[in-house]
Amino acid sequence: MKYLNFNYISACSFKLDGIPKKVFMLIAGVVVVFSQVSGEGTKPGRKVTVLPVPAIGYSPETSTYLGAVTLFTFNTVSGTLTRSSNLNIEFNYTWNKQIILGSDWNYFLKNEEWFTRGKLHFSKYPDLYYGIGFNTPFSGETGFQSNRSVVDIDLFRKVKNKTFLGAGISHASFSKFKYLDNNTFYPELKNESSYGLKAIFLKDSRNSILSPVQGSYFEFGNTFSFGPGFYMKSSLDYRTYFGFGESKKSVLAGRFYHSAVFGNPPFYDYPMIGGDEYVRGYYLGRFRDKNFSTMQLEFRNRLFWRAGMAVFGGISLMNANMGNIKNDGFKPNAGIGIRFLVDKNENTNLRLDYAVGVQNQSGFYISFGESF
Repeated sequence: MKYLNFNYISACSFKLDGIPKKVFMLIAGVVVVFSQVSGEGTKPGRKVTVLPVPAIGYSPETSTYLGAVTLFTFNTVSGTLTRSSNLNIEFNYTWNKQIILGSDWNYFLKNEEWFTRGKLHFSKYPDLYYGIGFNTPFSGETGFQSNRSVVDIDLFRKVKNKTFLGAGISHASFSKFKYLDNNTFYPELKNESSYGLKAIFLKDSRNSILSPVQGSYFEFGNTFSFGPGFYMKSSLDYRTYFGFGESKKSVLAGRFYHSAVFGNPPFYDYPMIGGDEYVRGYYLGRFRDKNFSTMQLEFRNRLFWRAGMAVFGGISLMNANMGNIKNDGFKPNAGIGIRFLVDKNENTNLRLDYAVGVQNQSGFYISFGESF
């Protein structure tokens, strides 16, 4: 879960020299504000912290966005065996005339015997689609608009220390669909909805949910979905963190993620490359196919005061059949970023990343919290 940025969306590509001057002015304003208020969050003895703040960000999927977010941090359970719970509620309006309303949470009961996580999301905005496949051409770009809603709720039971079994429900819906141009017609672009039941295994030894500097995370899940037909979606997510140096101000983070679908899902439920969370440097949905794997590495280092930097990169693979891998299914990415510590209690950064991929893909991202 990230502090102030929830992405389930995709839109236009972006070049670094096209950043509006207003974005830099807003960034400077946010840095000044947070440099004054950060570190004052949770006071001794306070069980619930409420932090209403303006939200600002930039990604290839949204362009610049502005909005408001309220972050709740819960420390209602005494002792050291239970990590802090959190909830955010966010509203954003983007330069692409997109409306986004979302909420996500992680809530732990005593000793983490049970915990729940989830996402609620509604958005209305124009988007881009290139078809299904790992080598779809730019000439196939088609604009469309739709209303989309997402409900995703999981409940976990601890089976031993930091190890959980979980079940969940999911629902996604794309409605009021319409084309914005007559470039290419795709029969799969239409009003669709699906419902899913999930089974999940999770082992999570991270020292923090929001800003881990040590530990690891392993999750394997299957979603059995019912839409126009039955299909199954599987995912495996492994992350590891090594903090070192004085006060662990340097962190080496790694992530391997794999997602696959079996059957014929709606177009929105195919694994997709891109986005701030998975593969920076591609906009989310530029390539989508039945199998997606990515390996990402990132080095983060606090330089002085509250300023830091990060370098990252990785390699991703998209293909229709794991038994028939094509060379052009590999998609590399690399990038560099600036960090500014805005919350000393939770060790959370304002993050500015620039990343590049292949085929002139690039992205500039502004967000609170790390990508993974």
